[in-house]
Amino acid sequence: MNLNQIFTSQRTGNNPNTVASRTDFQRDFDRIIFSSAFRRLQNKTQVFPLPGSVFVHNRLTHSLEVSSVGRSLGSVIGEYIAENHKSDLTEESKNFYQHNLGNVIAAACLCHDVGNPAFGHSGEDAIASYFDRNENDLKPKFNEKEWADLVNFEGNANAIRVLAQQQQGKDAGGTQLTFATLASIAKYPCEAIAKKKGIIHRKKFGFFQNEKDIFLEIAKGTNLISESEDPHIFKRHPFVWLVEAADDICYNIIDMEDAHRLGIVSTADCQNLFFELVKSETDDVDRVKRKLDSIGNDNEKISYLRAKVINALINKSISMYKQNFDKILEGNLDKALLDMYKSENKALQDIESFSVEKIYNHKAVVEIENAGYNVMYELLDHFIPSILKSEDKIKSYDTKALKLIPKQFIYEEGSDYQKVLGVVDFVSGMTDNYATDLYRKIKGIDIGMTM
Repeated sequence: MNLNQIFTSQRTGNNPNTVASRTDFQRDFDRIIFSSAFRRLQNKTQVFPLPGSVFVHNRLTHSLEVSSVGRSLGSVIGEYIAENHKSDLTEESKNFYQHNLGNVIAAACLCHDVGNPAFGHSGEDAIASYFDRNENDLKPKFNEKEWADLVNFEGNANAIRVLAQQQQGKDAGGTQLTFATLASIAKYPCEAIAKKKGIIHRKKFGFFQNEKDIFLEIAKGTNLISESEDPHIFKRHPFVWLVEAADDICYNIIDMEDAHRLGIVSTADCQNLFFELVKSETDDVDRVKRKLDSIGNDNEKISYLRAKVINALINKSISMYKQNFDKILEGNLDKALLDMYKSENKALQDIESFSVEKIYNHKAVVEIENAGYNVMYELLDHFIPSILKSEDKIKSYDTKALKLIPKQFIYEEGSDYQKVLGVVDFVSGMTDNYATDLYRKIKGIDIGMTM
């Protein structure tokens, strides 16, 4: 890939660029911050049930922290590219890598989870399995590629839709972000029908059929390497690896800190796991140990070690990105940066295995996943049969159900696929609390007027 041709300030919606004190990529960050989709992340589960007596991370605080780490990664790698490839770069490109790559990665990290529904991964599972479990009734209404979108629903593809599609009555281009930022969140740049386990850029899928033309514009504007045109498959954009690394760093480490604050993980276990990783990546273990011994509060001890661990993982990710830079540009790297490091670092392996056993399978987490799955499934089951009925078959209860859906999600003139996507937009965009409240009302658990 040509380093001069993998970024652009072109935006969805085809609006002309305006002159402003901020760069186009700084404006991306600001647009995301002020978007309703980003704001709703404050009440979407990261791992633990919300709210609780102890403050834990939600999707919004997670995204802010990922963005902070991503800015660091992007800034350092931008300087590296500007210095080590200066003979290949135009003046515009030098300026971009020196001053704006950090902004692009920060913005992409900020919005990487906006397509995730309520209740974490169980929300994704509920949406996908709704269609799978109702295959006999629903599959005949869609073509093969549309059906693949629905039975494989997941947040990465939905993020592109949330950020780029035009809702009913709203502006073209959605949030109108630059193609550079949108390409940076496309971890799986392929159609759903092309997804294939074991291949990093095809493990899931990156865009719905409804947004295929938009994604092809993004791919063209950022010169993604095409692997296939039918179905469409692209190699990852070079910036994706940095966004992915920032996300991996944060959730691997901060979920452990949350579990410690909740008393799920003991101070000794958490401290030992973090310290072993710091020890594997620092030459000054004694200084770290002295600082740790001087802190009297257990939460502060873990916070200090968490900061040291994140710093170590940032440095390691930068190193591995540089080592694999040619493969990344060629589209030939086949393993995430942190996964490569994990394969050679037992301390990080231990953190992951401990998290799976003690955190992600903890009773409170499993309970919210089960509850969330049922809430999301039942909401879809309340709306989708009604939205698909023809005018001559629609009943009074169908009309009442559809009145609960805001107008921007109703595509009356669209295909069955577009109508169903509108319902999925509505349900997947809900916060945990809103989804739970609506579920309780339509099931008759809570009855009474609320505003």
